[in-house]
Amino acid sequence: MFATLPQAIVTGVMLGGLYAIIGIGMSLIFGIMKLTNIAHGDIMILGTFLTMFISQNLTGNPVLALLITIVIMMGFAVAVQKFLINNVITKGAEPALLVTFGLSIIISNALFQVFGANTRSIPSTLVTTNLIRTEHFSVSMMYAASFIVAVVTIVTLTLVMNKTPFGRAIRAASSDTLMSELLGVNTKRMYIYAMCLTVVTASIAGMLVGMTFPFYPTTGPQYLIIAFGVVVIGGMGSLVGTLIGGVILGLAQLVGATFLGATYQQLIGFIVLLVVLAIRPQGLLSKAVRK
Repeated sequence: MFATLPQAIVTGVMLGGLYAIIGIGMSLIFGIMKLTNIAHGDIMILGTFLTMFISQNLTGNPVLALLITIVIMMGFAVAVQKFLINNVITKGAEPALLVTFGLSIIISNALFQVFGANTRSIPSTLVTTNLIRTEHFSVSMMYAASFIVAVVTIVTLTLVMNKTPFGRAIRAASSDTLMSELLGVNTKRMYIYAMCLTVVTASIAGMLVGMTFPFYPTTGPQYLIIAFGVVVIGGMGSLVGTLIGGVILGLAQLVGATFLGATYQQLIGFIVLLVVLAIRPQGLLSKAVRK
């Protein structure tokens, strides 16, 4: 049991990076629009299927396929935000929440109709390659890549939000909508940009998930739960908190499974989530209040 603990810790931290990249988009949308996006998992899986399809039929390369997927997904994000969410976002939290719920159902059913119910994957040699291998533990190249991508993405987004006029405009729109509009900021346009950022991160997460785990059209809610757990632990709206939340959740699941068995892995993650909610409902690094 204790002999496998180092491996569980290393894998848990690396898995936490993948969990973080899954949750970044959800955290970003909540931080800017105060919206809990129920469709987040399905949007990510939509990106996964697009990357797989484009890679298999057009490019032969998942990274090139991801770039095309990002362009398509940004067009999708503009349409959804402009014609659906922006029309209800000022009417309270519930209408926008229902819109994302409906969007989730539409995406999953559309994927089912197009691709069927079969389990899919995005082939990658990274899954079977170890970056580090010692007597006590090994580091999967796939998990290491996911962790690095998560860190780079979070650092980049943090710099964009804090150091650029674009980021300051988005933060102003999220802090005080009326004052921002009086100062000339088009808040609905900022929300469109924010949704575009969200689908970019979701597409990246989708490619990594597709390379790491099997997926199918109805997998979205499974990753929505992971994203929700990550951002609740780290703090909704906190990008750095998302990484911390991902690592905590990954460690809890893998270390807990080492002592109690793999069947308890998900349960242990939820127990940690409930403990954080009981002690600090707003999350570890957030001062925002969830609606």
